Amino acid sequence: MPAAIAFSSRIRPLRIRPLLAALCLGAAVIAGPAPASARGPEGIADVAEKVIDAVVNISTTQTVDAKGSGESKGGAAPQLPPGSPFEEFFEDFFKNRRGEKGGGPRKTNSLGSGFIIDPAGVVVTNNHVIADSDEINVILNDGTKIKAELVGVDKKTDLAVLKFKPPAGKTLTAVKFGDSDKLRLGEWVIAIGNPFSLGGTVTAGIVSARNRDINSGPYDSYIQTDAAINRGNSGGPLFNLAGEVIGVNTLIISPSGGSIGIGFAVPSKTVVPVVDQLRQFGELRRGWLGVRIQQVTDEIAESLSIKPARGALVAGVDDKGPAKPAGIEPGDVVVKFDGKDIKEPKDLSRIVADTAVGKTVDVVVIRKGKEETKQVTLGRLDDDAKPQPASAKSQPEADKPVTQKVLGLDLAALSKDLRGRYKIKDSVKGVLVTGVDDGSDAAEKRLSAGDVIVEVAQESVGSAADIKKRVDQLKKDGKKSVLLLVANASGELRFVALSLQ
Repeated sequence: MPAAIAFSSRIRPLRIRPLLAALCLGAAVIAGPAPASARGPEGIADVAEKVIDAVVNISTTQTVDAKGSGESKGGAAPQLPPGSPFEEFFEDFFKNRRGEKGGGPRKTNSLGSGFIIDPAGVVVTNNHVIADSDEINVILNDGTKIKAELVGVDKKTDLAVLKFKPPAGKTLTAVKFGDSDKLRLGEWVIAIGNPFSLGGTVTAGIVSARNRDINSGPYDSYIQTDAAINRGNSGGPLFNLAGEVIGVNTLIISPSGGSIGIGFAVPSKTVVPVVDQLRQFGELRRGWLGVRIQQVTDEIAESLSIKPARGALVAGVDDKGPAKPAGIEPGDVVVKFDGKDIKEPKDLSRIVADTAVGKTVDVVVIRKGKEETKQVTLGRLDDDAKPQPASAKSQPEADKPVTQKVLGLDLAALSKDLRGRYKIKDSVKGVLVTGVDDGSDAAEKRLSAGDVIVEVAQESVGSAADIKKRVDQLKKDGKKSVLLLVANASGELRFVALSLQ
């Protein structure tokens, strides 16, 4: 996760004296109550009163090794100006949340938020709120503390479901999910949670953006809001003015650790199916297509005769995946899946994940400029599978092979010596890149020595002469770019479009 994206581990230092000076100006600063339109809709108070008993605090404990552990998950105390009237308050406040430093294992505490979705005691929160915890407790709005059990988690969407036994004779307040797809930009929303362990706190703002992708996970589609969200709000609900949960507050972007008006919530459209599966199975059972995909850039679209640029380009097909027997191949562009349009790769990832395992669906692909429909029976995604990072390429000192230069690339035929030098698998076929000109389009597209060009314009190549011949023909045909299928040393494929101009 980027450094600027945080779960609010620190807050901005308070500046007390300028504030007091401003207040002393009296009428010169405070001219009277703000108009109703500036204060927001009157319904906020009604919604807060209606739903606040369904919002809970989540308290967890974890045993950690004190050696080198630094501050506990509770966070460090804010740095206050000397003589601040809040200095003593915050010192006691944060001291109580930290374990004493010592040489052996110790208990640390962390606090977050959650909300009740079933009067039987079912709670939704964030996975990072309860991750690695030894004990989880739910604290109701009236202060009642109850031990909770973990039902299931989904790390990819950072969601978790808990279960606790309601106190005898007590009827719990539960909230319902709304439709996040109906949210409009500028619509008022309400966040309720437990910021800085202060207990049930209500903040309000608007929907700043929808379907926000911040590259924090494979299914990013966040609601962005300027409602104040701080440390401890994680896992709390984001409500619309009908009192429906339309998101789960998850993270913020902040240089200081405190709210600067850029917060993100997982939309209810994503939350509901995840919660349903966790309650039913205790785990996620996502659909799996078995392909590696990449963005269809304007250059790639031009090379494939696709107008406008859209869809998800298949860069590789898993030999054991459902796509292979269905006839899907590298170079296909998926433009429709199970009747739903695919505008970009993220769309395909989300829709496939939400589709039932074992379901047979129609997949529309564009192959060499023409649409084809393939039928695929989805498998089940192994959530524990982790992609292997590409190993760093290095070229030991050796005699330079005979090369030919095309498009700023030094190209050579694959020999036994070159395979050994670049650690290229025997299954990888094509033409080896031995060098890349600085400042070339190939360098900008991150081609490097050790890459292998497998296809040029969707035709296999076996020599540098083959590549030069194909490139010269494309130039004569007036093409602006050429599409290369490139493999790394382990055989993983990707498409790269290079300019011919």
